[in-house]
Amino acid sequence: MSDRRQFLRAGAGILGAGLVSRVGAASLPEAVIQSSAATQAPLHPGSGRPYQPVVTLNGWTLPWRMKNGVKEFHLIAEPVVREIAPGMKANLWGYNGQSPGPTIECVEGDRVRIFVTNRLPEHTTVHWHGLLLPNGMDGVAGLNQPAIKPGKTFVYEFDMVKSGTFMYHPHADEMVQMAMGMMGFIVVHPRNPDFMRVDRDYVFLINAYDIEPGAATPKVNTMTDFNLWTWNSRAFPGIDPLVARTGERVRIRFGNLTMTNHPIHLHGTQFEVTGTDGGWVPKSARWPEVTTDIGVGQMRAIEFRPMLPGDWAFHCHKSHHTMNAMGHDVPTMIGVEQQDLLGKINKLAPGYMAMGDKGMADMGEMSMPLPDNTLPMMTGSAQFGPVEMGGMFTVFKVRDTQRAGDYSDPGPYQYPPGSMAYEWMGDAPEVTRAAGPKADENTVQVVKPHDHSAHH
Repeated sequence: MSDRRQFLRAGAGILGAGLVSRVGAASLPEAVIQSSAATQAPLHPGSGRPYQPVVTLNGWTLPWRMKNGVKEFHLIAEPVVREIAPGMKANLWGYNGQSPGPTIECVEGDRVRIFVTNRLPEHTTVHWHGLLLPNGMDGVAGLNQPAIKPGKTFVYEFDMVKSGTFMYHPHADEMVQMAMGMMGFIVVHPRNPDFMRVDRDYVFLINAYDIEPGAATPKVNTMTDFNLWTWNSRAFPGIDPLVARTGERVRIRFGNLTMTNHPIHLHGTQFEVTGTDGGWVPKSARWPEVTTDIGVGQMRAIEFRPMLPGDWAFHCHKSHHTMNAMGHDVPTMIGVEQQDLLGKINKLAPGYMAMGDKGMADMGEMSMPLPDNTLPMMTGSAQFGPVEMGGMFTVFKVRDTQRAGDYSDPGPYQYPPGSMAYEWMGDAPEVTRAAGPKADENTVQVVKPHDHSAHH
């Protein structure tokens, strides 16, 4: 990692014409690189205005330096290798060793200077989504600036005029570069540290990829039919848990850079939407929710106080977004008896397994051969067995004993006696049915779809 950092620092000194004199910079700030996909500890400010830092789910915050009262950052646009979950890695494009890139944190009123060095094989720009800034800093190639050619560095400089939740992404060859994972989070903290203050503040971006089973590079021409649904380019069980102590005020911020909306659902509590990329939502305009729908290109901040300890599911409520790539193009076989054909098929295709005739739940327990660098359709396990989830799913862990500022995984929840569902061991009551047609367990009507885009 240190060798790579030295290489990037040595190679990042090519600036766009005239930019050095404008910023008066004799050298670039260090280009910090992060290769780990684990959630990193919050970066508390060592200089500048004080604020309560965020925690990026399976990510990190980009360090900065103060130079003559300006907060300076250095982004490196480059090819990266991202572990989507244990057992699968993807060849993506991102920033500073990661996709998404590091979170940029600053404070309302800060003047920021962001150096962007292009190590991609094609030109790029950076658009600062939702920020109010001079038109020449908006980052649309050809419209607001020349594109940043490979090997060049451009400088963006502007004031953070309002606090809130924002993101950054290219506006050059956007379909390719965003499909390859180029995006990142921006948090502008309020000038007053007590305004909208919370005890824990989490952030992540919602993104999606189309990667063929066995492959490692996304298809960049896919419009809507993605097969890997991720948070911060991670799929369950690779998404880390979020943790909190009972009674703490928690904020979770997320942005959507996929090609469809996502109803984000949290078990075990209710919340209010307190912010969008347009700003903070006044208290008079909020209402209680357990699911909030986030559209394409939008940001949301939700806040709540968890009062019930436990391991609570947190996920997108589109069922196909909580599974991995193997589930697509699989026909519905419910009610189709295959056992009498199994022997005949195995003579022609050794190793064939009959599956799906009674549902797909057995895939959570099944060990079956997969192409290299591919995740099972449903994966992950917990203390009671397979979780049968993938994609946009993780666990929100609430504990009475979680210490303030402690983000470590507390392990499986220990259920108090009498607080868990259990099997009934008594006699089963007789079932009384109303008159009407009776389902035939041996027959099934199958309608063959033209495609599987409807779940988007």
